[in-house]
Amino acid sequence: MVAQLRTELEARDGEVVAVGVGLPGLVDRRGRLRHAPHLPGVVDLDVAGPLAEATGLPVVADNDATCALVAEHRLGAARGVHDAVLVTLGTGIGAGLLLGGRVQRGASGFAGEVGHMVVEVGGRACPCGRRGCWERYASGSALEHLVAEAPSSRPDAEVLGQLAGWVALGLANLVQVLDVERVVVGGGLAALGEALLAPVRAALAAAAEAAGGRVRPPVTVLGAELGEQAGAVGAALLARERLGPGPSGAGGLG
Repeated sequence: MVAQLRTELEARDGEVVAVGVGLPGLVDRRGRLRHAPHLPGVVDLDVAGPLAEATGLPVVADNDATCALVAEHRLGAARGVHDAVLVTLGTGIGAGLLLGGRVQRGASGFAGEVGHMVVEVGGRACPCGRRGCWERYASGSALEHLVAEAPSSRPDAEVLGQLAGWVALGLANLVQVLDVERVVVGGGLAALGEALLAPVRAALAAAAEAAGGRVRPPVTVLGAELGEQAGAVGAALLARERLGPGPSGAGGLG
């Protein structure tokens, strides 16, 4: 499929010099998907190697939320800032971390698995094997759970208020730990726009007020400008900047 896509792109746009792939889960620095809670049975999967063989091109594989952060930092809602976190609210929750103007991947490349912070001890079971993980309360799957429990079959203001409270709880924890100036909300739930973001801002502001808010500058919360395409755009940027022509790792993204 990727090889066919390369042929189509070259016929339309010219030479393709590298391939970038964003993957949900723990992706190491060699481009192997080591673990993915929402892809049962996928363990230690070499993604970059077979793709490079199939396409004849160099391949960069990275975490999808990290890729989304790269795109939003270069082209979208995180432009012009040095310290930000992008949180993807989809089936689960992931994050890309920008600190001091550089993407942070951690010692093993696994930084940003914030969906598996425990926010309620002994809470709902999570596919990762733990209980009470943040993504069980603040993701697209969590919204489905809240709607199923609500009298209406649609996500009304009360349901969105509950979801926003859980989203803000996790974001408040991240702000306390990372001291970022901007939070970007991406993933499928970002399509809710201000219906979600407005109550999230209010809940986050209240949490900040209770934890040093008078001395901590307010944190800007924005929706991802590139929407659900941010991960794909970021993967392409990483591939071009690491493996394509021109300076490697321009802008501190590599």
